[in-house]
Parts: sequence; structure tokens; C-alpha cells
Amino acid sequence: MRVPGPLRVLIVDDAALFARTLTAELDRCHGIHALCTGSQLDLLRQQLTRFHPEVIVLDLGSPGREAVELLRRLHTHYPVPVIVLVENTRDSAAGALRAVRAGALEAVCKPEHGGADQVRAFAKDLAGKIHVAVTLARPVPLPPAVAGCPTSFRAAGVDPARHLVAIGASTGGTTAIETLLSRAPPDFPPTVIVQHIPAGFSHTFAARLSSRSCLSVGEAVDGERLSPGRAVVARGDTHVIVRPESAGWAVRYTDQRPMNRHCPSVDVLFDSVAAVARERAVGILLTGMGADGARGLLAIRRAGGITIAQNEQSSVVFGMPKAAIDLEAALYTAAPDDIPALVHRVLVERPAGGAATAASVSPPTPDARCRPVGSPSGRTLPG
Repeated sequence: MRVPGPLRVLIVDDAALFARTLTAELDRCHGIHALCTGSQLDLLRQQLTRFHPEVIVLDLGSPGREAVELLRRLHTHYPVPVIVLVENTRDSAAGALRAVRAGALEAVCKPEHGGADQVRAFAKDLAGKIHVAVTLARPVPLPPAVAGCPTSFRAAGVDPARHLVAIGASTGGTTAIETLLSRAPPDFPPTVIVQHIPAGFSHTFAARLSSRSCLSVGEAVDGERLSPGRAVVARGDTHVIVRPESAGWAVRYTDQRPMNRHCPSVDVLFDSVAAVARERAVGILLTGMGADGARGLLAIRRAGGITIAQNEQSSVVFGMPKAAIDLEAALYTAAPDDIPALVHRVLVERPAGGAATAASVSPPTPDARCRPVGSPSGRTLPG
């Protein structure tokens, strides 16, 4: 239990002017006391000892690799939530993703212009993330090594081209998605991913996912036709939807007006998938702040599709999955590394052409980790 009083936030940034301005603006936010320091180890150790911060905001700066190494040390020796600040450029994307894999809670883009109004708005948004980090966030799990791909869908008598998977995630999602896809077989159904991520990062994130899984993963291209074994990641600045395309589906970009404060929005994707795929849809909502995707997951369930929310134990922030569970939108909860096998099992055992129900899957085993939501027995399904 934390000591009552303002949250102690340490800003680690060698750009002294920006750091002082951000610190002053955070100090004006309710419930936060901020302090800034440079990244020199001696200075940092002194501030950690004297100030005892509950959250650290670390500027990756340049070169980013040194900051990532510092982050690894903090994760080991001073394990509090760390939010990293990055420039919104493709060159910064690799460092930001390395930082998240090294234990950062989230990578946040600094304002492009350092004017007072921009920094004030940025500090207000950052303050919200800081409060969530202390009250809701769990330690960030490190991604596992690439696992062997499980049994294929075609070998089990399921045509993956008949199904469409939509995945949504926010804070903690880059690791969760990587874990999930690393367990998917090469003929996993066509997959569309919305991860709340800065606009310049989606290309690098997709390349990372492709290197860590049996799937071909890329940044979504407008009009691209979806196919088994292929997953596409939405750009970080435009809503993506799915439209019918001959015997299958294609991705289309629409507009850039925020929905649920996000663009792209998980709800926008899920709503389109519910409309075009109906009982052939698989909606998966992973870790994240807020409620984006919960209503859309409910639309998929009402259309007869399979709906899965990440379980609380494995979520970095149990906001979005919990919102979906509270709406009774999720048929199942599971950890990311169990989800591909769960999807495989449900599709194999559900009635041909039938709508998904938690009861359509065969009886559980005692050591399983995938749970049908609202199951009267409270028992679990095999993972």
C-alpha cells in the first residue's frame, strides 16, 4: 500500500529546458509531484535514493540504446512503472519497441512543438497515464522465445480462409500481440490488428512481429486482400475497417477522426468485422487502458462470432478486457500464449456454420488456463 500524498514522478531527461517545463506542468496536475534529473548514473542513483519515485518518465533520447540499457537496470534494481518518451519518427520506433520489451510500460511521443500550450496538453495526458500506471498497471512480462507452431487448422479439418480474426490492444499490447502471434500456426486465419501506437511505429512493429512468428506480418495496405497466414497491423494514425472482397475480405482505411480518443480505434475495426464476417469472426481484446474495443467485441458476439478477452493475470492494464467482460462481450478469457490454441479448439469443435457459445467446447481439464466467461461450473478450458 502506497503512502498517501501526491504521486512522486521522476523525469529523466538530458534536455534540461524541456524537462524543466514538463516537470512544472506535471506539478500543476492534481495528485502529482514531479522532479527532473539527467541520465548520468550518479545523479540518477541520488534521486532514486532521496526522492523514491513511484513512476519514472525516461526520455530515450539519442542514442536510444544507452537509455534502453538504463531501463533494463531500472527494471532489475528499481522496479517501478517506467514510461518512455520518444520522438514521433520511424527512426525512433525500433528504440521504442526495444524499450517496451525491456520493461517499459508504454512509449509516448513527445510533442512535435515545444510551445507552452503543447507541453501543457501533453503533460495533462501524461498525468492520466501516470495515475493509471500506479493504480492499475502490473509488471510488464518479458516476451517468451518463439515457440513451436501448434497443429494447423487445415490438418484439423478447418478452412482458415472462412474465418477472420481481429485483434485490439493498447498499453502492454505490443508484448501481448507478439506473444500471441508467436504461438499461431502458419495457416492461422487472416488477421487484422489495431494496436494504439504512434503513427510512425506501425511499420517497425509489424516487421518485429513477422520475425517472431510463423505468420507473414506487415503494415496494412489500403485495399489489401486478407488471406490465411497473413496478419496486418493498422497504421497508427487512421481507422481501419474490413470490407467484403469476392470470396473473402480486404482492409480499407477510412478517416482520422478520433473514436474513444483513439485513431485507429479498436471499436471501429470490430464493428466492421461483426458486420461482414458475423459468425465467422473471431474478436480478441487484449491489455490496455480505457474501454476501446469493448462495445465492438459485444457486436461480434451478438453477430455469432467468437470473442476472447485477455485474462486479468496476464494483462499489464486490465482496463479494456475488463470493460468487455463487464458488458458480457467476451465468451472466453485467456492469456495471450493460450489464445491461438483456444481459437483452434473452438473452431474445430463448434457446429459447422453455427454461432459460437462457450458451451460448444468440450469439457475442461483441471490444469487449463482458458476460461469460458460466466461458466456455471467455474472450471477452465484446456489451453
